[in-house]
Amino acid sequence: MTTPTPHAVGALLTGIADAPDAHALFAETSARLRRLAPFDAAVWVATDPINGLTAAPVRVENLHESGCGTYWESELFAEHVNLFRDLARAAIPVAGLREVTGDRPTLSPLYRNFMCPRGFEDELRAVLRVDRQPWGQLSLFRERGRKPFSARDIALVHTLSAPMARRLRSFAQPAAQSSPTLAIAPGMLLFDAAGGLISINDEARDLLAQMPRGPSTPTSLGIELPLPVWILSTAGRARLTGESTRIRIRTATGRWLVCHASCLRDADGNAGMTALVIEPAKPSDVASLVVAAYELTRRELEVTELIARGLSTGEIAARLVLSAHTVRDHVKSVFDKVGVTSRGELVAKLFTDHFEPLIARATLRVLDVEAS
Repeated sequence: MTTPTPHAVGALLTGIADAPDAHALFAETSARLRRLAPFDAAVWVATDPINGLTAAPVRVENLHESGCGTYWESELFAEHVNLFRDLARAAIPVAGLREVTGDRPTLSPLYRNFMCPRGFEDELRAVLRVDRQPWGQLSLFRERGRKPFSARDIALVHTLSAPMARRLRSFAQPAAQSSPTLAIAPGMLLFDAAGGLISINDEARDLLAQMPRGPSTPTSLGIELPLPVWILSTAGRARLTGESTRIRIRTATGRWLVCHASCLRDADGNAGMTALVIEPAKPSDVASLVVAAYELTRRELEVTELIARGLSTGEIAARLVLSAHTVRDHVKSVFDKVGVTSRGELVAKLFTDHFEPLIARATLRVLDVEAS
């Protein structure tokens, strides 16, 4: 294979800079990169820059859903080779599995349990990082019969790491727009001054249908939809206090939703109708929920986030300006409150119980993508 020309690399970087949203960023970069550094399957992931956990969106190419659990479990529990959390802090956040194992891939549980049964012989793994924060990560897989990923391939992906991270970071800013084809529109409900529901959109109906079972009150004015009492109380509190009110609710399928209610006022400042918005929770919403659910202190949450990023006790102590003994005390307290006995189990529980449902609907699985 020839070395990518400056023109080809420039086209890659231009495509990254011009990508309109994260899904397009992953799809278009994958297509261009595949022509320069061929691969047969891939996982492209956005991550929470605070704790490194998977956020949304996710693009999975030529991998069936049945293998995803094994892939993530290897990182959280079994894997000791080429970890994402180690790459996030490495001088070069890109590495090939055969390269780091000295061409002994069987040292990796990921190779034994995930790659080998699926016919993959090498993985190139990268963290998309800028200003020391991980905004994404990717795995590229090559099947048997292909050459391992080369130093040239690693250098090429390294060239893309910071530009992709910057672009992902830009999508997290308030002005960013989600992909129109995959965006989840918020649910909207409008209550009159007496607290009666007078208008609702289809998205709100769909989200309300996912609410957990509980006491409900039938609506008036002909809208045939029982409203959970927590929705009515949230809207009622905003109406009575004149202040914005919000609650978080977990659906029957495990997704977290956030409900915002605000009292609307006329030109003279008089209270009138109340608007309530229901939308999927963001990772930051879930982080504060974790604090409440497990009764973690803010310091314990900080320690937990640094554990998720793979920092050692000494590194956490230096980052938070604490003694190692104090950090160990915080870690023990977190383990006791969450009910786990290891760091991997802690991260797995937070990811599975809280963050994974946030990304399930934003995962785009693409099969039969043609490899070069």
